[in-house]
Amino acid sequence: MTRTPREAFLGVLNGVCERRLEDLPQFYAEHTNVIHPFDPNRAPALRTREELREHFARGLSMMPEVRREARNVRIHETADPEVVIGEFEYHSTIVGTGETFDMPAIFVMRVRDGEIVESRDYADHAVIAKALASAGRTGR
Repeated sequence: MTRTPREAFLGVLNGVCERRLEDLPQFYAEHTNVIHPFDPNRAPALRTREELREHFARGLSMMPEVRREARNVRIHETADPEVVIGEFEYHSTIVGTGETFDMPAIFVMRVRDGEIVESRDYADHAVIAKALASAGRTGR
């Protein structure tokens, strides 16, 4: 199936919100380049579908039950037909405490032949770290 850049972005966004993280690697090319420039831990780029699979599996095992809803989603198509910019907020609730928080984010994705070959995911990691700390959990 060949996805448009818009469809790839929405597939990832919806997969995260629906906690279907095990399904997310299918949206990425076998060789990709995914970076999180605002990650305070400066994690290295994720370069393969297998690294993404491990990344998403860690996310499921390390995070408390967090329910997410995408809000204020804006998709910007660019002059480059491979590039899409998704701007949104994760409205999140920590199930155990009921605490809510909003995490703004922007994903800049390059999609070739229906697969994400490059993504720069800009998210406010400090917001989630603060919420997890107040819930007595850590995200790492």
